[in-house]
Amino acid sequence: MLYYWLHIVYIFFVSKLFSEKVQIDTTITRKRTVNIFDCEGFKYMSNTRYISYMDFIRLELTFKSNLFNNTIKKRVIPILASQKIIYKKPLKLWDTFTITLKNEGWDDKWVYHSHVFKKDEHIYAIGYTKAAFWKNNEIQNLRAIISDCGIKTPPKIPSKAIKNIFNNDYKLLKSTQLY
Repeated sequence: MLYYWLHIVYIFFVSKLFSEKVQIDTTITRKRTVNIFDCEGFKYMSNTRYISYMDFIRLELTFKSNLFNNTIKKRVIPILASQKIIYKKPLKLWDTFTITLKNEGWDDKWVYHSHVFKKDEHIYAIGYTKAAFWKNNEIQNLRAIISDCGIKTPPKIPSKAIKNIFNNDYKLLKSTQLY
């Protein structure tokens, strides 16, 4: 956990001091290497590390864009409503891979992102997130936040395929069949 928080501090300073500003709907790609802290006993990247790398690239976008000033500095915090990952192949110790963050769209409440993990142009995993911004025990109006960040165009409506990934989340939570 310490590694996770230190990495976030590192991303914050590098993004603020050495990186160019970007728009919040920018697609960004980063090259990474699977290190010893990412692996489980069999020298494959742990499933939880994919989630961490997804967090890191979303936070990088937040720090590099106006989103940080319009949310976190105002005590509006990003929250994940749902996160899905599809694993295709395992990444091994010392593999170099890329992770690409793409904004798939937004509406009044939610923003949807895809995170693609690739090695040598082959997809190893894809993650999807559904996120919102929270303050005073309620979800904030995402369109207003996006407008404050400089995006004045109408919302980028996510595709049906992206929305369908998250359709049954609340039904599953309310299901009594789980317990």
